Amino acid sequence: MLEINHLSVQLQTQRGPAFAIRDVGFTLKKGDTVGLVGESGCGKSITAMALMGLLPENAKVTGSIRLDGQELVGQSDTVLRRLRGNRIGMIFQEPMTALNPVHTIGHQVAEPMRLHRRMGRNQARAQTITLLERVGIANAASRVDAYPHQFSGGQRQRITIAMALACEPDILIADEPTTALDVTIQGQILDLIHDLVQERSMALLLISHDLGVIAQNVERMMVMYGGSVIESGSTSRVFGHMAHPYTRGLFGARPRLGAPSGTRLTTIDGTVPELVDLPVGCAFSDRCSWAQPACVTTAPAAETIKPGHVARCLRLDAVMAGDKA
Repeated sequence: MLEINHLSVQLQTQRGPAFAIRDVGFTLKKGDTVGLVGESGCGKSITAMALMGLLPENAKVTGSIRLDGQELVGQSDTVLRRLRGNRIGMIFQEPMTALNPVHTIGHQVAEPMRLHRRMGRNQARAQTITLLERVGIANAASRVDAYPHQFSGGQRQRITIAMALACEPDILIADEPTTALDVTIQGQILDLIHDLVQERSMALLLISHDLGVIAQNVERMMVMYGGSVIESGSTSRVFGHMAHPYTRGLFGARPRLGAPSGTRLTTIDGTVPELVDLPVGCAFSDRCSWAQPACVTTAPAAETIKPGHVARCLRLDAVMAGDKA
Protein backbone atom coordinates (compact mmCIF):
# COMPACT_ATOMS: atom_id res chain seq x y z
CA MET A 1 0.00 0.00 0.00
CA LEU A 2 2.73 2.50 1.04
CA GLU A 3 6.26 2.02 -0.28
CA ILE A 4 9.16 4.28 0.76
CA ASN A 5 12.46 3.85 -1.09
CA HIS A 6 15.74 5.75 -0.60
CA LEU A 7 13.92 8.68 0.99
CA SER A 8 16.17 11.61 1.91
CA VAL A 9 15.23 15.08 3.13
CA GLN A 10 17.64 18.00 3.09
CA LEU A 11 16.80 21.11 5.12
CA GLN A 12 18.38 24.53 4.79
CA THR A 13 19.70 25.84 8.12
CA GLN A 14 21.66 28.93 9.20
CA ARG A 15 24.77 26.76 9.23
CA GLY A 16 24.12 25.29 5.81
CA PRO A 17 22.30 22.27 4.37
CA ALA A 18 21.52 19.38 6.70
CA PHE A 19 20.20 15.91 5.89
CA ALA A 20 17.35 15.29 8.31
CA ILE A 21 16.57 11.91 6.70
CA ARG A 22 19.09 9.77 4.85
CA ASP A 23 18.17 6.85 2.60
CA VAL A 24 15.14 5.63 4.55
CA GLY A 25 13.04 2.80 3.15
CA PHE A 26 10.20 0.61 4.41
CA THR A 27 6.73 -0.61 3.45
CA LEU A 28 3.32 -0.47 5.09
CA LYS A 29 0.61 -2.91 4.05
CA LYS A 30 -2.99 -3.22 5.19
CA GLY A 31 -3.03 -4.30 8.84
CA ASP A 32 0.71 -3.75 9.40
CA THR A 33 1.88 -2.22 12.67
CA VAL A 34 5.34 -0.65 12.47
CA GLY A 35 7.22 1.31 15.12
CA LEU A 36 9.85 4.02 14.66
CA VAL A 37 12.00 4.59 17.73
CA GLY A 38 14.94 6.84 18.62
CA GLU A 39 16.05 9.84 20.65
CA SER A 40 14.72 13.35 20.03
CA GLY A 41 16.35 14.86 16.96
CA CYS A 42 16.98 11.57 15.15
CA GLY A 43 14.48 12.26 12.33
CA LYS A 44 11.33 10.44 13.44
CA SER A 45 8.90 13.35 13.14
CA ILE A 46 10.51 14.61 9.91
CA THR A 47 9.86 11.16 8.44
CA ALA A 48 6.19 11.46 9.37
CA MET A 49 5.98 14.98 7.95
CA ALA A 50 7.56 13.79 4.70
CA LEU A 51 4.91 11.07 4.36
CA MET A 52 2.18 13.66 4.96
CA GLY A 53 3.68 16.24 2.60
CA LEU A 54 4.03 18.76 5.43
CA LEU A 55 7.73 19.59 5.21
CA PRO A 56 9.02 23.19 5.20
CA GLU A 57 9.04 24.93 1.83
CA ASN A 58 12.85 24.91 1.70
CA ALA A 59 13.04 21.12 2.14
CA LYS A 60 14.57 19.16 -0.71
CA VAL A 61 13.14 15.64 -0.99
CA THR A 62 14.66 12.81 -3.02
CA GLY A 63 13.70 9.17 -3.27
CA SER A 64 10.22 7.75 -3.55
CA ILE A 65 6.98 7.63 -1.56
CA ARG A 66 4.32 5.58 -3.34
CA LEU A 67 0.75 5.12 -2.16
CA ASP A 68 -0.92 2.30 -4.10
CA GLY A 69 1.59 2.94 -6.88
CA GLN A 70 1.04 6.72 -7.02
CA GLU A 71 4.24 8.70 -6.55
CA LEU A 72 3.83 11.40 -3.90
CA VAL A 73 7.27 13.02 -4.01
CA GLY A 74 7.02 16.13 -6.17
CA GLN A 75 3.22 16.18 -6.21
CA SER A 76 1.39 19.48 -5.87
CA ASP A 77 -0.15 20.50 -2.56
CA THR A 78 -3.56 20.17 -4.21
CA VAL A 79 -2.97 16.45 -4.76
CA LEU A 80 -1.53 15.94 -1.28
CA ARG A 81 -4.47 17.71 0.37
CA ARG A 82 -6.78 15.08 -1.13
CA LEU A 83 -4.80 12.40 0.70
CA ARG A 84 -4.11 14.08 4.04
CA GLY A 85 -6.87 13.27 6.50
CA ASN A 86 -8.47 11.02 3.90
CA ARG A 87 -6.17 8.16 2.90
CA ILE A 88 -3.50 9.02 5.50
CA GLY A 89 -4.45 10.21 8.99
CA MET A 90 -2.06 11.56 11.61
CA ILE A 91 -2.19 11.96 15.37
CA PHE A 92 0.15 14.83 16.09
CA GLN A 93 2.64 14.86 18.92
CA GLU A 94 1.22 17.54 21.22
CA PRO A 95 -2.52 17.48 21.98
CA MET A 96 -2.34 20.89 23.66
CA THR A 97 -1.41 22.60 20.37
CA ALA A 98 -2.84 20.21 17.75
CA LEU A 99 -6.35 21.65 18.18
CA ASN A 100 -7.38 25.12 17.05
CA PRO A 101 -8.47 27.06 20.16
CA VAL A 102 -10.99 29.26 18.29
CA HIS A 103 -13.08 26.42 16.81
CA THR A 104 -15.28 23.92 18.63
CA ILE A 105 -14.11 20.32 18.73
CA GLY A 106 -17.18 19.33 16.72
CA HIS A 107 -16.21 21.70 13.92
CA GLN A 108 -12.64 20.35 13.86
CA VAL A 109 -13.59 16.67 13.85
CA ALA A 110 -16.30 17.22 11.22
CA GLU A 111 -14.12 19.27 8.88
CA PRO A 112 -12.32 16.32 7.19
CA MET A 113 -15.64 14.57 6.58
CA ARG A 114 -17.15 17.67 5.00
CA LEU A 115 -14.08 18.30 2.82
CA HIS A 116 -13.25 14.76 1.72
CA ARG A 117 -16.58 12.94 1.99
CA ARG A 118 -18.82 15.90 1.03
CA MET A 119 -21.07 15.25 4.02
CA GLY A 120 -23.77 17.74 4.89
CA ARG A 121 -23.61 19.62 8.17
CA ASN A 122 -26.13 17.44 10.01
CA GLN A 123 -24.68 14.16 8.79
CA ALA A 124 -21.13 15.22 9.70
CA ARG A 125 -22.29 16.35 13.13
CA ALA A 126 -23.98 13.03 13.81
CA GLN A 127 -20.89 11.13 12.69
CA THR A 128 -18.71 13.40 14.83
CA ILE A 129 -20.74 12.57 17.94
CA THR A 130 -20.43 8.86 17.15
CA LEU A 131 -16.66 9.20 16.76
CA LEU A 132 -16.27 11.15 19.98
CA GLU A 133 -18.24 8.51 21.83
CA ARG A 134 -16.06 5.78 20.30
CA VAL A 135 -12.84 7.43 21.49
CA GLY A 136 -14.22 7.78 25.01
CA ILE A 137 -15.52 11.35 25.28
CA ALA A 138 -18.36 11.17 27.81
CA ASN A 139 -21.61 12.99 26.99
CA ALA A 140 -20.36 13.63 23.47
CA ALA A 141 -23.70 14.99 22.22
CA SER A 142 -23.66 17.75 24.82
CA ARG A 143 -19.93 18.50 24.51
CA VAL A 144 -19.58 18.56 20.74
CA ASP A 145 -19.86 22.36 20.74
CA ALA A 146 -17.26 22.86 23.47
CA TYR A 147 -13.82 24.36 22.85
CA PRO A 148 -10.44 22.63 23.33
CA HIS A 149 -9.59 24.52 26.54
CA GLN A 150 -12.63 22.91 28.18
CA PHE A 151 -11.04 19.44 27.99
CA SER A 152 -8.15 17.77 29.81
CA GLY A 153 -4.95 16.73 28.04
CA GLY A 154 -6.07 13.11 27.78
CA GLN A 155 -9.44 14.15 26.39
CA ARG A 156 -7.77 16.41 23.82
CA GLN A 157 -5.64 13.51 22.69
CA ARG A 158 -8.79 11.43 22.22
CA ILE A 159 -10.27 14.26 20.16
CA THR A 160 -7.18 14.39 17.90
CA ILE A 161 -7.56 10.62 17.41
CA ALA A 162 -11.18 11.17 16.37
CA MET A 163 -10.00 13.81 13.87
CA ALA A 164 -7.39 11.45 12.42
CA LEU A 165 -9.97 8.67 12.03
CA ALA A 166 -12.83 10.83 10.70
CA CYS A 167 -12.48 9.60 7.10
CA GLU A 168 -11.43 6.05 8.00
CA PRO A 169 -7.92 6.36 6.54
CA ASP A 170 -5.95 3.39 5.22
CA ILE A 171 -2.84 4.50 7.12
CA LEU A 172 -2.59 6.01 10.59
CA ILE A 173 0.58 7.81 11.69
CA ALA A 174 0.77 8.27 15.47
CA ASP A 175 3.62 10.65 16.37
CA GLU A 176 4.39 10.29 20.09
CA PRO A 177 0.64 10.04 20.87
CA THR A 178 1.14 9.84 24.64
CA THR A 179 3.43 12.86 25.10
CA ALA A 180 2.77 14.78 28.34
CA LEU A 181 0.11 12.31 29.54
CA ASP A 182 0.29 10.45 32.84
CA VAL A 183 0.98 6.71 32.80
CA THR A 184 -2.65 5.63 33.28
CA ILE A 185 -3.91 7.83 30.44
CA GLN A 186 -1.00 6.71 28.24
CA GLY A 187 -2.15 3.12 28.58
CA GLN A 188 -5.74 4.03 27.76
CA ILE A 189 -4.71 5.98 24.64
CA LEU A 190 -2.47 3.19 23.35
CA ASP A 191 -5.19 0.59 23.97
CA LEU A 192 -7.66 2.80 22.10
CA ILE A 193 -5.33 3.17 19.11
CA HIS A 194 -4.73 -0.60 19.08
CA ASP A 195 -8.45 -1.36 19.15
CA LEU A 196 -9.27 1.15 16.40
CA VAL A 197 -6.48 -0.13 14.15
CA GLN A 198 -7.77 -3.68 14.62
CA GLU A 199 -11.39 -2.67 13.96
CA ARG A 200 -10.61 -0.82 10.75
CA SER A 201 -7.68 -2.95 9.50
CA MET A 202 -5.53 0.16 9.12
CA ALA A 203 -1.78 0.21 8.73
CA LEU A 204 -0.14 1.89 11.75
CA LEU A 205 3.16 3.77 11.95
CA LEU A 206 3.77 4.41 15.66
CA ILE A 207 6.54 6.89 16.48
CA SER A 208 7.99 6.86 19.99
CA HIS A 209 11.16 7.25 22.03
CA ASP A 210 9.81 4.67 24.49
CA LEU A 211 11.00 1.12 23.87
CA GLY A 212 8.26 -0.26 26.09
CA VAL A 213 5.56 1.37 23.96
CA ILE A 214 7.13 -0.07 20.81
CA ALA A 215 7.56 -3.56 22.30
CA GLN A 216 3.90 -3.81 23.29
CA ASN A 217 2.19 -2.23 20.29
CA VAL A 218 3.85 -3.10 16.96
CA GLU A 219 4.89 -6.20 15.05
CA ARG A 220 7.84 -4.59 13.23
CA MET A 221 10.19 -1.82 14.33
CA MET A 222 12.85 0.51 13.01
CA VAL A 223 15.55 2.14 15.15
CA MET A 224 16.56 5.58 13.85
CA TYR A 225 19.67 7.64 14.53
CA GLY A 226 21.12 10.63 12.73
CA GLY A 227 18.38 10.54 10.12
CA SER A 228 19.02 6.90 9.15
CA VAL A 229 17.36 3.62 10.07
CA ILE A 230 20.25 1.78 11.69
CA GLU A 231 18.38 -1.41 12.66
CA SER A 232 15.05 -2.91 11.65
CA GLY A 233 13.14 -6.15 11.84
CA SER A 234 10.34 -7.89 13.66
CA THR A 235 9.92 -6.46 17.13
CA SER A 236 10.53 -9.81 18.80
CA ARG A 237 13.68 -10.40 16.76
CA VAL A 238 15.19 -6.95 17.35
CA PHE A 239 14.56 -7.07 21.10
CA GLY A 240 15.78 -10.64 21.31
CA HIS A 241 18.96 -10.14 19.27
CA MET A 242 19.89 -6.44 19.33
CA ALA A 243 22.66 -5.96 16.80
CA HIS A 244 23.48 -2.25 16.67
CA PRO A 245 25.36 -0.58 19.56
CA TYR A 246 22.79 2.24 19.59
CA THR A 247 19.88 -0.18 19.96
CA ARG A 248 21.71 -1.83 22.84
CA GLY A 249 22.37 1.58 24.40
CA LEU A 250 18.70 2.53 24.24
CA PHE A 251 17.70 -0.78 25.81
CA GLY A 252 20.31 -0.44 28.54
CA ALA A 253 19.10 3.07 29.43
CA ARG A 254 15.54 2.02 30.19
CA PRO A 255 14.24 2.25 33.78
CA ARG A 256 14.05 -1.09 35.61
CA LEU A 257 11.30 -2.15 37.98
CA GLY A 258 12.61 -3.22 41.35
CA ALA A 259 15.87 -1.28 41.14
CA PRO A 260 17.03 0.03 44.53
CA SER A 261 16.06 3.58 45.40
CA GLY A 262 18.63 6.08 44.14
CA THR A 263 19.93 3.81 41.38
CA ARG A 264 21.18 5.97 38.51
CA LEU A 265 19.98 5.14 35.01
CA THR A 266 22.55 3.96 32.51
CA THR A 267 23.18 6.59 29.84
CA ILE A 268 24.70 6.66 26.37
CA ASP A 269 27.83 8.80 26.45
CA GLY A 270 27.78 12.01 24.42
CA THR A 271 24.86 13.73 22.74
CA VAL A 272 22.96 13.43 19.47
CA PRO A 273 25.02 15.32 16.85
CA GLU A 274 23.65 18.30 14.97
CA LEU A 275 22.46 17.32 11.49
CA VAL A 276 25.02 19.61 9.89
CA ASP A 277 27.81 17.94 11.89
CA LEU A 278 27.15 14.32 11.00
CA PRO A 279 30.32 12.39 10.11
CA VAL A 280 30.83 10.91 6.66
CA GLY A 281 30.66 7.43 8.15
CA CYS A 282 28.46 6.12 10.96
CA ALA A 283 26.51 8.89 12.71
CA PHE A 284 26.86 7.04 16.02
CA SER A 285 30.63 6.58 15.80
CA ASP A 286 31.59 9.35 18.27
CA ARG A 287 29.37 7.81 21.00
CA CYS A 288 30.10 4.14 20.31
CA SER A 289 32.43 2.03 22.47
CA TRP A 290 32.94 -0.40 19.56
CA ALA A 291 33.98 2.31 17.08
CA GLN A 292 37.22 2.14 15.15
CA PRO A 293 38.75 4.77 12.80
CA ALA A 294 37.01 3.26 9.78
CA CYS A 295 33.62 3.91 11.40
CA VAL A 296 34.17 7.67 11.12
CA THR A 297 35.03 7.61 7.43
CA THR A 298 33.02 4.71 5.99
CA ALA A 299 29.24 4.69 5.82
CA PRO A 300 28.02 1.24 6.92
CA ALA A 301 25.89 -0.71 4.47
CA ALA A 302 22.78 -2.58 5.55
CA GLU A 303 23.63 -6.16 6.51
CA THR A 304 21.14 -8.99 7.00
CA ILE A 305 21.55 -10.73 10.34
CA LYS A 306 18.59 -13.06 9.93
CA PRO A 307 15.85 -12.90 7.27
CA GLY A 308 13.95 -9.69 7.92
CA HIS A 309 16.45 -8.39 10.51
CA VAL A 310 18.86 -5.77 9.15
CA ALA A 311 21.45 -3.46 10.77
CA ARG A 312 24.00 -0.89 9.61
CA CYS A 313 27.29 -1.32 11.49
CA LEU A 314 30.86 -2.09 10.39
CA ARG A 315 31.47 -4.11 13.56
CA LEU A 316 28.37 -6.27 13.75
CA ASP A 317 30.32 -9.47 14.41
CA ALA A 318 32.15 -7.92 17.35
CA VAL A 319 29.02 -6.32 18.76
CA MET A 320 27.01 -9.51 18.52
CA ALA A 321 29.87 -11.37 20.20
CA GLY A 322 30.01 -8.75 22.99
CA ASP A 323 33.66 -7.88 22.24
CA LYS A 324 34.39 -4.18 22.71
CA ALA A 325 38.08 -4.43 21.87
